[in-house]
Amino acid sequence: MLIIQSIILGIIQGITEWLPVSSSGHLVIFQKLFGLNVPVFFDILLHLGTLLVVFIFFWKDIIQLTKTTLKRDFKSEYGQLSIFILLGSIPTAVIGLIFHEIFVSFFSNILVVGIALIATGALLFFCERHGGKKELTAKDSLLIGLAQGVAIIPGISRSGSTIGVGLLRGIERDKLIRFSFLLSIPAIIGATIFEAKSVVWNDFELLPVLVGVIMSAILGYFSLKFLVGVVKKRSLKWFSWYCWVLGVGLIIWMIL
Repeated sequence: MLIIQSIILGIIQGITEWLPVSSSGHLVIFQKLFGLNVPVFFDILLHLGTLLVVFIFFWKDIIQLTKTTLKRDFKSEYGQLSIFILLGSIPTAVIGLIFHEIFVSFFSNILVVGIALIATGALLFFCERHGGKKELTAKDSLLIGLAQGVAIIPGISRSGSTIGVGLLRGIERDKLIRFSFLLSIPAIIGATIFEAKSVVWNDFELLPVLVGVIMSAILGYFSLKFLVGVVKKRSLKWFSWYCWVLGVGLIIWMIL
């Protein structure tokens, strides 16, 4: 892989990772345009770059979660949040393990990406009308974790799915944003460890990978900051139109 290609993929990952438009779906599209055969593990490494942004944005929450977990103080706000993150991670892990081979095959299927983007757009459009003051519950955590698991499919947005399901459940927006992004931490780290076992490291060129990861981290910061403002301003529906147009365009592309 050329460095310029890695930079472009890193830019795409950074911009689309936190926006509800599916970064993995966009990576599949651009890999197809470049004629690249990029391993799924490279996509996951790009996710690690943007994951650094979560630690920057929510470092205070992460410190509090660590402290309460070490103290086993599961009755406090952060203690309960740590339990909810654990509960939400379970369906994500189960779905990822059971359907791993199927999901991997989708990373070379533009038609699947197109259909998935249309589904993402529908969720974003209808969820924007919901939301409320509800506190997060164990049931909510499991459902949001389920949505995150399904979002392994390229074209299904992770942030769009988790936030969308949370809004449909009536969860307060600020707390939903925090939970959605904190929930991504064990998911991305777990996926990285799982995929790393089957990687032929001799096939990887270190410099292009590092450049791509750095680019995804830098742009991911601005992407996350922008999304937080969008969710609070109730403007997710605009992304639904983008997903619909792109999804329909991809389907027409494959048919023609």
